[in-house]
Amino acid sequence: MAHLDAYNRPISYLRISVTDRCNLRCVYCMPPEGVPKRAHDEILRYEEIETVVRAAAELGITKVRLTGGEPLVRPGIVELVRMLARVDGIDDLAMTTNAILLSDYANELAQAGLTRVNISLDTLRPERFERITRCGRLEDALAGIEAAHAAGLEPVKINTVVIRGMNDDEVVDFARKTVEGWHVRFIELMPVGNGVTIVDDWRERVVTAREIREQIETALGSLEPAKLNAGGGPARYYRLPGASGTLGFITPISEHFCTQCNRLRLTADGRLRPCLLAESELDLRTALRAGAGVEQIKALIVQAIESKPMRHHLDECRVPEGRTMSEIGG
Repeated sequence: MAHLDAYNRPISYLRISVTDRCNLRCVYCMPPEGVPKRAHDEILRYEEIETVVRAAAELGITKVRLTGGEPLVRPGIVELVRMLARVDGIDDLAMTTNAILLSDYANELAQAGLTRVNISLDTLRPERFERITRCGRLEDALAGIEAAHAAGLEPVKINTVVIRGMNDDEVVDFARKTVEGWHVRFIELMPVGNGVTIVDDWRERVVTAREIREQIETALGSLEPAKLNAGGGPARYYRLPGASGTLGFITPISEHFCTQCNRLRLTADGRLRPCLLAESELDLRTALRAGAGVEQIKALIVQAIESKPMRHHLDECRVPEGRTMSEIGG
């Protein structure tokens, strides 16, 4: 039974950033020079992450997602997946990745116990991909998507952050991919962290889910409600007539879903964050390195759950500035 927060929301989902480093420098996520490098001992060890997950599972958390930065740049990531897949009570172990390295890892990850992947992909155009990521190649990401399908990491979800003047002219192109079986989720731009190119004028760059849907329906026809059962996240799903894939909409700005939020976030340096869009954090790393076991960590997780705010305050122009998105794990 999931532990309830102060607003009677059952908290059943833990997102874990395993590294704040990334092999890309996406303009809305990371400054060009990357994030400041942390000393090796500042980052949680795999055994410490396992302890946190065991504690979380005993509190009713059943879903774990590994994020970054880019999780595949951390050495030994397959072994961490293997460790967490053995934790009793975790029935969904997923990963968010940019897929650049996924063709090298997909089979090993699946064999180790990874359930599925979400892949961040903001354009289908090679030159634009290089501009948005500052250094990546679209062909590598597409190869990663194919490798995920081949390894059975299903459903493979494609996460697309839609940004006005940058990639909003590709919404219909992404929607057409659902006819081929892609599961595409459009995400409204969120402003997180200093030093990110897009943050200063973020309100003008937000493309709402309503605008996106209007574009798609004007070009391709009416959307039908659909279900995609994996994940338990905030997306609302639809389908084009005859399409085998789905279209999802995630609306943190235009229609915030805080009343249904079921998650906590663990940063790479061991801070438990009750809300993505608030600065509050609870230090687990110090407790772990002082010898805390599962019971002590459970007490800290309960403390974090009970301090979870009712909602974010972006509509009041209160934007979190302490960390970039890559440091929190999204």
